[in-house]
Amino acid sequence: MTEVASTVRSARKVREGVVVSSKMDKTIVISIVERVRHPKYAKFVQRTKKLYAHDEANDAQVGDRVRVMETRPMSKLKRWRLVEVLERAK
Repeated sequence: MTEVASTVRSARKVREGVVVSSKMDKTIVISIVERVRHPKYAKFVQRTKKLYAHDEANDAQVGDRVRVMETRPMSKLKRWRLVEVLERAK
């Protein structure tokens, strides 16, 4: 009986955040805020992380709420790509 190794690819990570910079060509910087509970003090703390994402059409602008998906490394810092613009800046 031969056992075939299953090559199931895990689902790619998807994040939502707000565009904080769109000055680079085909690149946006998004800020992701997560609320985590402090283990000792049980207080909720906000943690912010910046992600560099590929925006092929230069579609997103500062203040837009966007959804990004994990992808192959595109440069030194870019590991995400823009999936959709959820809400335009007002």
